[in-house]
Amino acid sequence: MLTGVIDPVALRLGPIEIHWYGVIIGTAALIGLILALKEAEKQGFNKELILDLIMYAIPAALIGARAYYVIFRWNEYYSIYPGEIIAIWHGGLAIHGGLIGAFIAGIIFARVKKVSFWRIGDLLAPSIILGQAIGRWGNFMNQEAHGGPVSRTFLENLHLPNFIIEQMYIKNPLTGEYQYYHPTFLYESLWNMLGFITLLIFRRKLPVKRGDIFLTYLVWYSVGRFFVEGLRTDSLMLFGGLMRAAQVVSLVFIVVAVILFIVRRKKGYANERYGA
Repeated sequence: MLTGVIDPVALRLGPIEIHWYGVIIGTAALIGLILALKEAEKQGFNKELILDLIMYAIPAALIGARAYYVIFRWNEYYSIYPGEIIAIWHGGLAIHGGLIGAFIAGIIFARVKKVSFWRIGDLLAPSIILGQAIGRWGNFMNQEAHGGPVSRTFLENLHLPNFIIEQMYIKNPLTGEYQYYHPTFLYESLWNMLGFITLLIFRRKLPVKRGDIFLTYLVWYSVGRFFVEGLRTDSLMLFGGLMRAAQVVSLVFIVVAVILFIVRRKKGYANERYGA
């Protein structure tokens, strides 16, 4: 292993390996849950409902994230190595698949429990985007989800800490040579952290209505993901490699969110103030 490169395994206990990827994803989920429970308490919302939802949403998100990734890479990889399908500790969780899985679980849960999906969505949106900001560092540990090649000088001019620069020195699987790469994980993480702060400000300072926070989250995250995805070298592709799947899904999310924002107001579905 190269000097300065972080070992993706956090802890070895005999044959058992605990990977940083899993540790970071788990930490992100825990922090997001704590934040959501504190907000539920402030709003007088039943915290037990949040815990119950998480019990369904997290497995649904993991299944959706993995299924999405495996489907798009089935022909080139997983049909050849089916044993790797469950190896999520090696990476390969597509956020869009996770979001779709969690949204479906949330909609079903809200209907069964007879609570407002939009209220739950508003409550959880800051937790989700904060979890995404933290979770991207799991990709950093695995040296994945990076962009195209750049020079070390380029990275130094960004005033990045040396440990990030060293971790971006990655072996090209095609040429076998080592090269510095765009830290796109960092770009998206910072964008999501700014989105987290923005959602908190919206929630505290503006007279937003039911569903506004959740829809703002969808647009904010999707805009950032669209542009960051254009820099990545590992994109899942659509239409025979003509378009990046994440960019197409991001555009769909943006359009759907804007339409819902307008329609909900015209139909009077968003008349309730946030927290009502």
